[in-house]
Amino acid sequence: MARVARWNGQTQGSYAFSVAQHSLIVTDIVHALQPEYAQNELLAALLHDAPEYVIGDLISPFKTAIGLDYKAFEHKLLQAIYCRFGIRELSLSAAGAIKQADTVAAYYEATRLAGFEKSEAETFFEIPNLPTELHNALAVLKPVSASDAQTLFLAKFAELLPH
Repeated sequence: MARVARWNGQTQGSYAFSVAQHSLIVTDIVHALQPEYAQNELLAALLHDAPEYVIGDLISPFKTAIGLDYKAFEHKLLQAIYCRFGIRELSLSAAGAIKQADTVAAYYEATRLAGFEKSEAETFFEIPNLPTELHNALAVLKPVSASDAQTLFLAKFAELLPH
């Protein structure tokens, strides 16, 4: 996932913004907004885009245009990944919190890396309401190298993986 580019690779910075780095941000947002969530929910957040390891990161308009039920296929693949890594079934609120964190992350990515104006991003993504420390960190978001993203992702994965 560290070598799969989000935003179809069309981001600013010295490196492509990876799905691995995005997944770490989503996990941080889930943890900040839902501090009571346990290892299971945080690992699910970290792996929420894991199907993209297999099928790549297709932009949402393209997913709609290809005509088949892409979301259902992606969901089946995600369930297989969750099963493989021992992630128990998520509550509707936990699944919703991961989706919310995903759209908040997309807001920061859009405005910091993908060239969206703030007003434009607010029409597509959830307006963030994060703790100040996390907001400040995301306000200066920059892509890291694939190697660094991989190292950070694997460290968080090892931390969250049930033993």
